Amino acid sequence: MEPSLDLQKAIRARLIATAPVVALVPAAHIRETSGTPSVFPSILIGEGQTIIGGSIARNRHTVFSDLHVWQTEPGLAQAKGMVGTIRQAFAAPFYTLDHHYVADLFIASTRFMRDPDGLHSHGVVSIEAQLVGPLS
Repeated sequence: MEPSLDLQKAIRARLIATAPVVALVPAAHIRETSGTPSVFPSILIGEGQTIIGGSIARNRHTVFSDLHVWQTEPGLAQAKGMVGTIRQAFAAPFYTLDHHYVADLFIASTRFMRDPDGLHSHGVVSIEAQLVGPLS
């Protein structure tokens, strides 16, 4: 399995299993899709990238995944609050995915922007993970 897809599944599972996240964003609004969402608030699991490591076995991967947080507000306070809750959801360690072992996973960066329509805010949470596998 492509490591970024394995990570994507685990990210969604973690988010929908975290009560404070689901209190802010219904589980049905946490999904993998592109573009501006049709419902707010939303967390969209966006882009992914896998870099294959340099070990001779080629079984180490650095995987990046972006989460796009959307909120109805002219400012950024609610989007930043949602991102803070997401950060807390990822504070507990991941040990395994379906097909890979997680050596490390952390929030690499966050950034925030106002939507040009003046009605919505948008945040991007970039996750970086070091995966080993696939598991046998």
